[in-house]
Amino acid sequence: MRTATSPQPGLEKSGNPYETDRLLNEYLLFHYGSEAEVLPYPFGPREALGYAVRCVRECVDARRVAGGRALDLGCAVGRSSFELARDCGEVVGVDYSQRFVDAAEAIRVQGELPYFRADEGELGTRLVARRPEGVEPGRVRFERGDAQELREGLGKFDVVLMANLIDRLGDPERCLRRAREWVRVGGQLVVTSPYTWMSEYTPQTHWLGGTEREGGAVRTLDGLGRVLAGDFALEMRRDLPFLIREHARKFQWSVAEATVWRRLG
Repeated sequence: MRTATSPQPGLEKSGNPYETDRLLNEYLLFHYGSEAEVLPYPFGPREALGYAVRCVRECVDARRVAGGRALDLGCAVGRSSFELARDCGEVVGVDYSQRFVDAAEAIRVQGELPYFRADEGELGTRLVARRPEGVEPGRVRFERGDAQELREGLGKFDVVLMANLIDRLGDPERCLRRAREWVRVGGQLVVTSPYTWMSEYTPQTHWLGGTEREGGAVRTLDGLGRVLAGDFALEMRRDLPFLIREHARKFQWSVAEATVWRRLG
């Protein structure tokens, strides 16, 4: 769930932000934090919690992937990969951030990983990210990779999940056009994103939407349909809110659009 490709040159000067302690800790909390750890107040958007789990439970047809193979592209610290493993016999989680992949692998092998939740300034709380109960760790493996240059030999999958990924790719169309190589006929491609297009990650000429072309507004859903047309058919669209805690009094509340596409023959 972000990130599976390198940032644009403007970000490379300060390093990949997804290799920093701050974002690693934020994403461990985002993926594995309990309701009380993320949102301790009696108010707030609780329907936005558990996003990494909901991307799978609300978008993937478990009956069609039972015992099959899954690719979690842009897996971040791995929570969706573990959720996919409840039904799939094999799950491959790929992310560009080596620190994210190392964290996911530590949770897979060791069952848990300590991390630090920022609360206020330098103050914070030591927490532990734990592998979800009931998941067979042998069904999951993690590796570092670029979503736009996936290594050969990964094979085909019954479901490919791209959660909060496409608006962090340098060339999302290039990645999506390769999806036909990864998804089996009849399989599912799940794309979720808040469509936060930023030139720091994606040159504006490569945005799938959120811009005007030839005098008309182009929405990202239209761009997805254009790129996937002929190979995939849209089966479902829904809104998926999510909440990322930065510290005790600052949160990012966003709404991703989730689309599920069926691979045509």
